[in-house]
Amino acid sequence: MAAYFADVILVIHFLFVLFVVGGLGLVWIGAGLGWGWVRNLWFRIAHLAAIVFVAGEAIVGVMCPLTIWEDALRGAREEKSFIARWVHRVLFYDFPEWVFTTAYVLFALLVAATFWWVPAKRWRKKTG
Repeated sequence: MAAYFADVILVIHFLFVLFVVGGLGLVWIGAGLGWGWVRNLWFRIAHLAAIVFVAGEAIVGVMCPLTIWEDALRGAREEKSFIARWVHRVLFYDFPEWVFTTAYVLFALLVAATFWWVPAKRWRKKTG
């Protein structure tokens, strides 16, 4: 049962990464194609907050809670399921920590700069 929950956490982790990385691409594509939802303030704030959280973890040297939970559920000797093996291959790489920290911070700056290049629309109360 623990392996099942570890797989669920891994899929959630994958979806989080997809939101962060894919979200930026969709904002740029959507801005070019006139998709209004890419200027949604709440979406943009959530997107920026997600990558700032990741970059902040990396800067202070804290491991991602999702990774900690997954590892705890898997235990040291537990085999990964088919899904877990493939998602792990997509998510995890063997580079020095400074490479990831630099990448996360640069990506966060790029997401923040996108607020300037593709501004989010603010909602105004309708009067009358």
